[in-house]
Amino acid sequence: MSARLFFQALGKFFLGLVVVGVLLFLPAGTLDYWQGWLFVGVLFVPMFVAGIVLMFRKPELLRKRLEAKEEEQEQKWVVALSGVLFIAMFVVAGLNRRYMWWMLPDWAVYAATGLFLVGYLLYAEVLKENVWLSRTIEVQEHQKVVDTGLYGIVRHPMYAATLLLFLSMPLVLGSLWSFAIMLFYIPIISKRIRNEEKVLEEGLEGYREYKQCVRYKVIPFVW
Repeated sequence: MSARLFFQALGKFFLGLVVVGVLLFLPAGTLDYWQGWLFVGVLFVPMFVAGIVLMFRKPELLRKRLEAKEEEQEQKWVVALSGVLFIAMFVVAGLNRRYMWWMLPDWAVYAATGLFLVGYLLYAEVLKENVWLSRTIEVQEHQKVVDTGLYGIVRHPMYAATLLLFLSMPLVLGSLWSFAIMLFYIPIISKRIRNEEKVLEEGLEGYREYKQCVRYKVIPFVW
């Protein structure tokens, strides 16, 4: 672990915390938004713990994920659209709280929180299983096909985890309107997966054979 990596990770963590807080509570017009505080807790506390674990056990993976930047123009647009989607989701959730358009009942918020934490656990398992996991679409030096664990069930368990995380986020915030916005994440991630599989087929030995063995991309028996 290096001091530079430590402060880089810490800086991005607190920047994310501030940005999410502003996007949620400013539109809400109040700090009296318990669903917002619940979301901040379940998002950032596990994130902080995971960051500490990666810093000491897999610093190179942490560095790679912090510094990764998309090189393909098509994927830059995908990342930009995803960013717009998240901003809209947070702002609308805050406005939903301010004007009480349609707040979900408490039991639904708690159920969504459980789903969100399951998504976090799946994501942590993917990080454990795949040392070549990257935020960008690329084939790395010495990379091999991972076909065990979750990768033996679906070809893109990371996207399965993020799909569960991202679709449960607006429900934790109590906003069906924000959930409707996040449904647009599905075609966005579908486009990213198509591009990623094309890159992997062309550059990663054994990936075509892997696709024949593991038929489903994200959700078993569905997608």
